[in-house]
Order: sequence, then C-alpha cells, then structure tokens
Amino acid sequence: MNWVYERKESGFLLGSGFLANITFVFLAIVLHSANALAQPPETFKKTKNETISPERLSSSFAEVAKRVEPAVVNIDTKGKIPDIKLRGKDSSSEDEDIMDYFRRSVPRRPSYAVGSGFIVDPRGYIMTNYHVVEDSAKITVRLRSGEEYQAKIIGADDLTDLAVLKIDAGKLLPFLSFGNSEDISIGDWVLAIGSPFGLEQTVTAGIISQTKRETPAASAFQKFIQTDAAINRGNSGGPLVDMRGNVIGVNSQIATSTGDYNGIGFALPANEASYVYTQILQHGKVRRGFLGVALDSVKKEFAEVYGLPQAKGAIITQVLGTDSAAGNAGLLKDDIVVALNGIPIENHQDLIARIASVVPGEYVMLTVFREFGKTLTKRTITVRLGERPVDDLGASDDSKRKLPVNSTPVNTTPLKGLTVSEIDAANSRKNRFKGKQGVIVTKIDPESYLADVKGSNGDDALKENDLIQRFNRAEIENVKGFEKKATELKGGSAVVFHILRYDRQSGLFNPMVVQFTVK
Repeated sequence: MNWVYERKESGFLLGSGFLANITFVFLAIVLHSANALAQPPETFKKTKNETISPERLSSSFAEVAKRVEPAVVNIDTKGKIPDIKLRGKDSSSEDEDIMDYFRRSVPRRPSYAVGSGFIVDPRGYIMTNYHVVEDSAKITVRLRSGEEYQAKIIGADDLTDLAVLKIDAGKLLPFLSFGNSEDISIGDWVLAIGSPFGLEQTVTAGIISQTKRETPAASAFQKFIQTDAAINRGNSGGPLVDMRGNVIGVNSQIATSTGDYNGIGFALPANEASYVYTQILQHGKVRRGFLGVALDSVKKEFAEVYGLPQAKGAIITQVLGTDSAAGNAGLLKDDIVVALNGIPIENHQDLIARIASVVPGEYVMLTVFREFGKTLTKRTITVRLGERPVDDLGASDDSKRKLPVNSTPVNTTPLKGLTVSEIDAANSRKNRFKGKQGVIVTKIDPESYLADVKGSNGDDALKENDLIQRFNRAEIENVKGFEKKATELKGGSAVVFHILRYDRQSGLFNPMVVQFTVK
C-alpha cells in the first residue's frame, strides 16, 4: 500500500507507507464574499430523542451557506518567471553571454493557480493556505460581487501551510469568525464552500469523521479535522464551517486514490489557524518556543528495556549546541522527557507542539529521566526557551505535505501505467526543477511493462520524480504536449525519453536517455 502526496500547482505521486493507493492532496478552494456576518445563523437544536427532518436540515444548510458565502474569496495567482543561472561557479562575462543567450532562447513562462480564502477582518485581512500564494508574483482576490483587488502577503507560516493576505477595498468587508475547534464532535454536520476544478460557488456538506488526525504529509503542528464533505483540487484555503457559520477549520488536504474526492478531507483546526493569524499580525511571522534538541518517541520496546512505567515521553537524541536552550539548561543526549510543567508528554511530536506554543524567552519545567549506570534518576530541569528558527522556505524538505491547487491536475497518459504532471512548487524545491521544462513522472504502475524497463546499468530506467524533457525528439513543455505525442504511439512503437534526474546526495542533475518499445 502506498501513500501518495500531491500539491498545489500540479499533482505528483510520491512516498510509501501503509495505506493502499492513497493520495494526500492540498486543496485550493475558492470561496465567496459578500455581506458582513453580524450574527451567526440560527440553526436547529436537536432535543433528546428528536429526529431532524431532511427538510429542516436542508433549510439549515441553505441558511449557513447564504451567510458564509459573502466572506469567501477567489484567489488567482501568477507565479514568478524563473531565471536561468549557472550553479556551482562564479559568474564571468563569458558566462553572462551564455546565460543571456539562454534567457532569450529558452521559453520561460509564469505559472498560474487558483485557490480560495476567507475574510477574517472587515479591513480586508484574508486567511488562506500558504501553498496557494507561494512563489507568486501577483495575487488577485475576487469578491462575490465580482470586484477584484490586488493582494499582498502580510505573513506566512510554512509549518502550518497558512498565510495572511491583505486587500485595500476602501470599505468594510464581510468576514467570518473563528469558532472553537475544541468544541466539535465526531458526527457534527459541517459545510465546505469553494471552487473545485474552477467551479465557483460550490457548497458541499458532510460530517466530522475524526478530530486531531495525523497524516504522513503533516508537520508536528498539523493535526487535522477529518471530514467527508466533498473537497477536490482547487479547494485549498477555504473554510470548513459549523452549523452556526463559524470557521472550525481551513481546508488543506484530501486523501484519494484517484487525485479527486474519495470521501476523506482534512482541515487545519480553527484554533491553530487563529493563533497563526494573531501571531502574523503581531510579529509578521509565527514566533514559537524552541528547545534546541533532536527528539524521538518512547515506544513500548524502549519503555520495557529502560524500565519506564509507561510507553510515553520523548528521547533527546541530540542537543543542538551548548548555546541552545537545552544546552544552557544542562539537558543531555539520551535524557528522557516525560512531562512539561507537570503535564505528561505523549511523544516527541507532543513535546515539540507544546514547546512551540510557549512564547520564546519564557521558562518551562521539564521532568526527565537520566541514566546513571543501570539506574534511571528522575529530575526537574528549568529551561528558558529560545525561538524556533524560521525554515528556509526555498530549501525545506517539508514540501511533501503540500498538495495541489486547481492549476495543473494529474493526467494519465495513453502510455498505460504512466502518470505525469506539470512541474509544481513542491518538486521545484525538492528536486530543484525550478525554471526547467518538461513533465514529471508521478506514478508508474508496478503491473505495467514500464516498471520492468531497465537502463544500461540494470536499474529501473524510469522512476518517479524523473523530469521528461524530450519525447521522440520533440521538446515537451506540458502534459498536453506529452499526451499528444503519446497518442501517436501504437503497439511496437519505439519510445525515447530524454530525462533529467536529480540526485539529492550529490546535488547534481543526471541527464539520461530512456529507451523502450510500446507493448
């Protein structure tokens, strides 16, 4: 069984795990704007043993949608045109001449994407997913009335994939309020509003399937609300609302075996989104406490071997410098953290999230076990927290949790078993494809003959994340061009791909030629 991750600008299939053919997709939802929400909508209140009629439920849905839609906006982005640079050497006049030739000769086109957001302040502040506006040169926000405004990014947080935008409309705008996502329960009705596949004003209903759901694509700061409300590519950044019209989550991911809706969607809880929003408005970024250690979780085997009372806690595997918060406090490698301010720690992600929720510079008390010989001794250590460093967004390997908006969907080619997609921001960062031309291999069906094609070194000739740049002597610019070439093939046709493969260990690109015969 495989986990497959997809992200914003296009779909791509990656990774492995324990679920069969499941794709996590970051969604971009275009939601609509209009009149301010002075009061939440009146909704049904079910008394004990009372049955809610379909008519009454439908009426409630309609009332919520009517009140929420005015504050939801469409977000169109135009990506930056990538520059062409030489890597690994200083620029000389000769190099500049070469680069000038390529800049004039090689087509460099901006990328376009469509997403959603919702107004959270009548002055024009908008919440959306960061991946909706990432690497954008121009952001256009369209209200339900059809009015369009240019937006600027006030701040973004890559760890939660949230961003705050601002438009200047010259008037007060309708807005949505954050609800308390801790008050929700499994089975509660919710609505998602947006523009899947560019279809604006789309409202879908469902229930909360689970809370605090972790996904393989998530960071330590992303524990999602799971819902079966229909969410598709093109839905990212839109609100998930309760039956009073309050935002309880920001739609961010889906799990799918096809790239589209399969009944499992994920929204970042409103409490986390509200915290990020407040931090960005106050500081321009999210300030998080930082311990300065590398961690792992205590599992039953560790607890059994070390004689811990229960399989809970976080193991310090490395102290990141003597001048870090942990180093200054005297924490050591192999210390086992079992409580923070007297409250037990579940695992290393729990510790990271709770430390991050503390203001940098404040003191916390950690309860730790430390081994002396064969004996574990318990002690309390006071730590003055540092500030969690902001990741280099251009070089982060956390891009795997980003999933596509409604700009460049995954496509299955006439070459049976081969799926390709456009170059997206995640692959641009992870595989350094920014500014390059071609289509990305996102999936090779293991039952297809293509999975058995070998290169000259005996290894698989074609692999996921390969960039196909030429197809039977034709330059490939996009999926449409690739599919057009593929339709010319028939059984027995020869195929030659010129591909580019990024070697993460060496940091180099390996150009290769893949040759096979269509079966």
